[in-house]
Amino acid sequence: MRGVVMYGPGDVRVEEREDPKIEEPTDAVIRVSASCICGSDLWPYRGFDPADHQVMGHEYVGVVEEVGSAVRELEVGDFVVGSFVISDNTCEICRAGYQSKCVHGTFVAESIGTQAERARIPHADGTLVRTPEHPGPELIPSLLAASDVLGTGWFGAVAADAGPGRTVAVVGDGAVGLMGVLAARELGAERIIAMSRHADRQELARFYGATDIVEERGEAGVEKVRELTGGLGAHSVIEAVGTQESMMQAIDSARPGGHIGYVGVSHDVELPGGPLFFSTVHLHGGPAPVRRFLPDLVRRIWDREIDPGRVFDLSLPLEEAAEGYAAMDERRSIKAFLTL
Repeated sequence: MRGVVMYGPGDVRVEEREDPKIEEPTDAVIRVSASCICGSDLWPYRGFDPADHQVMGHEYVGVVEEVGSAVRELEVGDFVVGSFVISDNTCEICRAGYQSKCVHGTFVAESIGTQAERARIPHADGTLVRTPEHPGPELIPSLLAASDVLGTGWFGAVAADAGPGRTVAVVGDGAVGLMGVLAARELGAERIIAMSRHADRQELARFYGATDIVEERGEAGVEKVRELTGGLGAHSVIEAVGTQESMMQAIDSARPGGHIGYVGVSHDVELPGGPLFFSTVHLHGGPAPVRRFLPDLVRRIWDREIDPGRVFDLSLPLEEAAEGYAAMDERRSIKAFLTL
């Protein structure tokens, strides 16, 4: 089969990979219908994370082609949406709603790589969610978004305690931040402040429910948020970048007693004890337990209540994945959709 392999920073190739097969009774093999490039894929692309012949991709939808003998919830021919973390969905941690830390959990990006024609999905019953029927092509981008960025933005909003009567600030205007805006709206937030300097992303943020746009960053951005909130700060802040600057901007933008949902993949973030102590904020986040939210998100998409697929602004065939990486790295694209 054909699949994306990253040889090193800036070096992405599409080449022949071994066809997946059933290895454990709980496995399923799926034919991938669509995949995409994640903002987190840019960390190794830019050389911040190691990548040496690394299979790439962790967002995926597709059709079940084969199931192991212990798979009970899925059948050959089902159309499925999968999480970016493998989970059995039965262990004590999964039952508590943290499937991204399942005792049998592994990251799809590290072990499977779904920017490919096919994929073996371990613990298929616990990782995959089938759709009511095979979707039309117009729904596939939105269902693919649910595999990671929508579920991650949703977790960021939940972790930030977004809801009715709340003002939510979103730090980061990438795909996850934009999905955080959508989630905050769906959860009933009264006011949503999107922090963005880019006109195309600002427009999409407003489409998804942003009521205010803040272009400033750092201390100036914090001051603007406080100005918009009567000097108090936001009730809820979604941190969707993962840098020192973005985390401190999130903490400083929250009011005393406020909640911060941090879902940006952290790189060299260190929290100073004094400012953190005196901020009196709640911090909650990490790798999103997308599987917790998938059934509800699939239903909302199926019923046309939400349209997260608009976050894809570039569509390329799998063979042109390298151009998708370059476009996202150069901020010519928010998120690249890969067709198979």
